[in-house]
Amino acid sequence: MKWIHSLISCFMILFSIIDILGNAPIIMGFKSKGNIIDTKKVIITSLIIFLFFLFLGQPMLKIIGIDVHSFSVAGSFVLFIIGLEMILGIDIHKSTENTQTSIVPIAFPLIAGPGSLTTLISLRTTYDVNTILISLLLNMIVVYFVIDKCDVIGNKIGNNGLDILKKIFGIVLLAFSVKIFGANVIQLFHN
Repeated sequence: MKWIHSLISCFMILFSIIDILGNAPIIMGFKSKGNIIDTKKVIITSLIIFLFFLFLGQPMLKIIGIDVHSFSVAGSFVLFIIGLEMILGIDIHKSTENTQTSIVPIAFPLIAGPGSLTTLISLRTTYDVNTILISLLLNMIVVYFVIDKCDVIGNKIGNNGLDILKKIFGIVLLAFSVKIFGANVIQLFHN
């Protein structure tokens, strides 16, 4: 019973930080611009990034001289720019019709972003690796179905609904990027 409680808790932590439901309007926005999103490629790439960081993240960052806080601050800039694009309706990252956007920015930094990667590293201090792995795999199944069904959702809410959702979640993404930046930039100066 304790293991199931730990699994549910770990799953929910990862689910909230990956925030695939919050990222759905972003993904729908990319699709509406004609970008190609290969769902399997997104899941495989995200899973590889997550597993890399679960097992080698902190040691690898130390080897190349980057701490987790610096990594998170850099990632917060990317999220901030994506949030601005959503709110202002501009394209800072220019892409042409039918551009492949599966890896950047969908797999990284939207799904496997700085918040989720640093959370994954910190989960090792609380949960055993098997619990984290099962929670991660369950989250990737949810991510797969949300990305796969974005078109259906987009068709139901229409362009106006999509624009409203993009602006709302753009503000949420901006706030999240500022939160990541603030929490980690303070740690940079303390270190």
